[in-house]
This record gives sequence, structure tokens and C-alpha cells, in this order.
Amino acid sequence: SKGLEWLAHNQSRLGHWSANQNQYPAGMTALAGMAMIAEGSTTTQGKYAENIRLAVDFLASQSRSNGLIGDPIRDNRYTYGHGFSMLFLSQVLGEEEDEERREILMALLTKAVKFCGQAQTPSGGWGYVSAKDGNGFDEGSTTITQVQGLRACRNAGVPVPKETIDKAIKYIKDCTTPEGGVLYRSGMTGGGARPPITAAAIACLFNAGDYDSEYVPKLLKFCKKNPELTNIAQDNTGHWHYAHYYYSQVLYREGTKDWEDYRDKVFRKLVNEQGGDGSWN
Repeated sequence: SKGLEWLAHNQSRLGHWSANQNQYPAGMTALAGMAMIAEGSTTTQGKYAENIRLAVDFLASQSRSNGLIGDPIRDNRYTYGHGFSMLFLSQVLGEEEDEERREILMALLTKAVKFCGQAQTPSGGWGYVSAKDGNGFDEGSTTITQVQGLRACRNAGVPVPKETIDKAIKYIKDCTTPEGGVLYRSGMTGGGARPPITAAAIACLFNAGDYDSEYVPKLLKFCKKNPELTNIAQDNTGHWHYAHYYYSQVLYREGTKDWEDYRDKVFRKLVNEQGGDGSWN
């Protein structure tokens, strides 16, 4: 509750949030909006209805003619913001009761999905910017953000080409080592698998409907024996919050007794990190 109150009080009058000297407004706004939706508010009901409406209006104002949600001039990693915006706005669409706003969101997200397909690299991934702007560079983290956003759009009734998601799933599998860890990007040499991206990959595959193949248990086994994920107190890589943003989704969706023990430990750590005003650094 303190965290949500901090967000509400620090939303700009234009409806957005940002980070690191006003960077990444699309991504930050989408993530903050999702936190408020998780509380139970919608655009029409609940304590944070006005905040959510403002966030939706801001992201709608950031929708470009080519479908990108964000500002490619101010944001040098605009693919993240685009993916998180699809994730947030599709959840809003799923709860939206106003017919006119539904039509606006459906049109906006249909364009956003089209942009995603055009921004995908030939190997099936995405980079920090579109394939054209980034000369074909792609990596696992942004790829996972796009797949989760695309899957959310599809769940909300927005048409998503199956081949776009199929190419992305193949990309993730191409990045996987024989041990079940996922590399930063395909064709990478001289670097090991990354536990945070492996956890994110599993969450992404769950969202894509891939639960029971031989491939997913291999990734799960890699994560469950890796201290970077299992030692909750360990926070020396700089990617702790990223890793557990996704690993928590994995264990929750798996639904075993591991979840409750993990949840309690992570909850205690997060509460201990929180500042007196409700914020986190």
C-alpha cells in the first residue's frame, strides 16, 4: 500500500512515470500502471482509477503512426517500453467497459502488434531497438518482453500472427545451452548461460502456452540448482530484481510447495529494502 501511494503521488501531470533523469517514460508508466491494476483498480473503478486512466492516455499519446508506443528520439531502448506497454494496455483492454475506449485500445494495440512483427530480426529475436534501427542486433531480454506483450494482446482479442511468436520461441531455444541455460543472445561465444534470462525465458514460454515439453523442465532444472536464483539473499550481480521479477512468475505458475517458501523469503527481502516513504531505490 505504501508503494502504491508513492507511485500515485509521483505520477506526472501528463500521466507518466520515468527513471534515471526522466528516461524510459513508456516502460516506467506501463510497469507502474500494472502495479495499480494488480491492486484491483481499473480505469473506471477503484482507488487508482484516475491514475490508470492518465497512464493509458499518456501511452496512447505516445503511439506513433508506425505502431511504436514510445519516443525513439528520447528512448534509446524503446523496445522495452513498447513490450511493457502492450502488456499493460492489453490488461486494461481486458477490463475496459467503455466501448469507445475499447475501440481506441484495440486499434492502438493492433498497430503495436504490427510494429512488433516488423521490428523482429530475421533470426526471430528483438534488440533494444527495431531490427532496422539496430542493424539486426537482438538479445534474449527484449525478446522475452515482446513475447509476453504479444501473448497478452492475443489473450485480449488482438490478432497476433502465429509465425511471429513461433519465430521468437525458436530464437529462445537457439539461445539455450545443452545444460538448460539461456545465453544473452544466439550465436554468442565466450560467455555462459545467464540465470536471470533463463528464468525470464521460462515465464515467456509459459505465457506462450508451452508447459510440458522436454525443453521447459530442462530450463527449470537449471534455474533450481543455480545459487543466483535460489539464494534469495545473494544480490551481487546487479540483476536481482530483474531475475526475481520473472522467477517469481515461474514458481507461482508451477504451483508447487516451493512457491510459498520462496514467496515468503522474497517478500521479506523486498520489505526490508523499502524506504520510509514507500519507495525503493
